[in-house]
Amino acid sequence: MSPRYRNGSNQAGTVIAIVADVMALILGLWILMYLLDANRANDLVQFVHNLASWLAGWSRDLFTFDEAWARVVAGYGLAAVVYLFIGHAIANRMHRH
Repeated sequence: MSPRYRNGSNQAGTVIAIVADVMALILGLWILMYLLDANRANDLVQFVHNLASWLAGWSRDLFTFDEAWARVVAGYGLAAVVYLFIGHAIANRMHRH
């Protein structure tokens, strides 16, 4: 690892970016599982759905499209994009200092 990534703020920025990526990955995984009609009785599907619902609690029913798939993609997708944008913006700001 290069010396510029060894100080505390750069490590914190990296952690923030990774957390944002994981949050977006969970939301994207739920969107994919929903679109592919995954078995909701499966423990993994339930776990991912519960995490995604918690992460997207603020955006889950923000849109009122007629189609359920469109509401899921828009609501959970918006949350994923916001987490990625904010997380990486904070990480980049920390890396510059």
